[in-house]
Amino acid sequence: MAIHMAIEKSDRLELDKLIKLATGNWSQPDAEKTSLYITRLSTPLCPMTACASSQGVCLLEFSDNQRIIRELKDLVKHLDAAVLPETNPHLDQLRAELDAYFAGQLKSFTVPLHTPGTAFQQAAWHMLRQIPYGETRSYKQQARAIGNPKAIRAVAAANGQNRVSIVIPCHRVIGSDGSLTGYGGGLDRKKWLLDFEKARGMQIRLFDE
Repeated sequence: MAIHMAIEKSDRLELDKLIKLATGNWSQPDAEKTSLYITRLSTPLCPMTACASSQGVCLLEFSDNQRIIRELKDLVKHLDAAVLPETNPHLDQLRAELDAYFAGQLKSFTVPLHTPGTAFQQAAWHMLRQIPYGETRSYKQQARAIGNPKAIRAVAAANGQNRVSIVIPCHRVIGSDGSLTGYGGGLDRKKWLLDFEKARGMQIRLFDE
């Protein structure tokens, strides 16, 4: 039997506020709607908010990022969902994998994902997950990898619509000139994640040698 971690009272209050802002309603089960479970996770960068359906993780966002309201609204609309401040097995797995990631013990996430989007967005997000840990690609390289080398701006827009930070690693995409360019979580966090992965990647290669 899976053991779900209880949501602390302070987190519950913040989640209730977010649900009200995103849906206009307080959290309550609805047998006619898809259930989306939402919780908060601790990370070295800042608290993150995560959401999952019965199929997989739908959202992982920095809790202080205002775009989280829009992202949650989009999910509720796409999935005709009710949002509940509870955890589920996918969120429990995500918590464990994030802890291992930030401990430098995990390079690839295996938690199931449920990411509604267009066919083009799905292709862009799939290619993001093919970028190796500790490495980067340019938007141009990503566009070429999905078979549409002229779609650089469209790729950048699709990356910007990614709702599952870190697990779908849009932070690994940089400008052709090596500049960090945009990142919904903030360039300081993008730099932190890239530096963190690069340092851990070098340690892993040295150990393997």
